[in-house]
Order: sequence, then C-alpha cells, then structure tokens
Amino acid sequence: MRKLPDLCFVLEVLEPGLLVIKYSRGEAFGKFGNVAVLEGGEVKLVDEAFANRPDCPQVLSSIFGFDPDQPWFSEANIHIRLAASIRTHGHGGLMLIVPAGQERWRDSISWPTPYVATPAFSRLAELTRRTSAAEPGPGRELELHRAIDGVAGLTAVDGATVMNRHHEVLAFGAMVRRSDESRSVGRLLLTEPVVGNVASIVDPSVVGHSRHLAAAQFVHDQPDALALVASQDGRFTVFAWSDADELVRAHRIDALLL
Repeated sequence: MRKLPDLCFVLEVLEPGLLVIKYSRGEAFGKFGNVAVLEGGEVKLVDEAFANRPDCPQVLSSIFGFDPDQPWFSEANIHIRLAASIRTHGHGGLMLIVPAGQERWRDSISWPTPYVATPAFSRLAELTRRTSAAEPGPGRELELHRAIDGVAGLTAVDGATVMNRHHEVLAFGAMVRRSDESRSVGRLLLTEPVVGNVASIVDPSVVGHSRHLAAAQFVHDQPDALALVASQDGRFTVFAWSDADELVRAHRIDALLL
C-alpha cells in the first residue's frame, strides 16, 4: 500500500524487541509522528505537551509538528533533517550550531583546527535561500537532501562540526575546550519528551561520553548555541541553555527520531 488512510497507525519494527507506533502527519518532511516506542518490556509514550514547556528548543517543537505553517526549509526543520541524517550514518557525531555573524564560539574551540572553512561552506545556505524564494519542487528537494547529507557526513570525522544559523559550515573536526572565562560544567538538567518523565539534575557523565561532555561544555560557555549529539548506537541528544533553570538542558529525543 503506497497511500495510507488519513486516520491510521503504522507499526514499524526497527529491530528485534524495538517497535515504534506512528501516525501520518501529511506530505511534509517527517510526515510520520511517533506515538509510542516499545523496547523490550519498556513502553515510552511521546508527550506532545513537552513542546509547550519553557525553554523547549524550537527544533523539538518542530519534530512534534506544532507549527503546521512552518515551511519545510525553515531553520528548525533543516536542523531536524540534519539530526536524522547524522543519526543515520551510524558513526556518531557532534554538531554545534552558533549564531551567524558572531565569532565568540571560537573561544570554546582548540586552535589550530584541522578543517576550517574559509570562506564558510555555503552550499546548504544557498539552497535554503533559493528554496525560500521559489516554489519547492522534486529537483530542488533532492538537491537540498544531498546538501543536508553532505553536511551531516562531516560529523563522522572526529571532533565537532560547527555551523551557523544560516546553515554555513565554519569548521569540522574541531575540538571543544573550556573557554578561559568559564569553569567546567558540573551538572545539567536531563529531560526526555515522554509521558511521566521528570527532569533530573545529573552529572554530565550520566548523559554520555566525550561527545556529550563536549556538547554540554560548549553550550554552557556559549548559551546562545545549540548542540546536536548522536551516539554510535543511535541515541540522540539535543543540548540547549535554559534561562529559567540557569543550566544546560540535555533533551534525549530518541523516541522522536526513531
């Protein structure tokens, strides 16, 4: 069956003991929204009210589909597609998304960095601008898809890929360091957008290893940045600064991307 009824669920078997219940959200990217994840004896029901919580990053809100008028080439949707592509290549990766036109992020990177884009690699940015000014078509969508996969592929290189919010790649293979004006991040707030989850303050090492620690430190030092981290086992975490809690928030979003 190539066309699904408007009101139906889809059961996807990802691997033995891992099932995802989904529903159709239309023809836009990410047309299937997740309802629940069944892993072994554990059942995780996706909590769509999570998108209404204070300091929920826009990229998470877009995954939930709360803004149907948001164009598929918008910043948040490009970030979602990058997250999905990073997760798919299976090598794990770290992407740091920084404000455009600012150089402060350099304070949190060790120099020299082996791969610096000078000028910035702008293929994805150019395609996004072109698409926003015209009606999207199959050819343009394919170009954009290839550009997203190309940028996501850079995260397979050891170190972080740095991209600004205009989707220009600034560096890859970069090593995160604690800035001279900061201290080591000692704790963060761990959340997961599933029913019954309670945010908990934990040591950063609880969330993951080197990539996760680097992401937490970078966002701690650069609170206007966003960090996307994929583990080799497919686990995915979004790190963002919470003004309300004055802490880095680590959002585990495996249940949304599966």
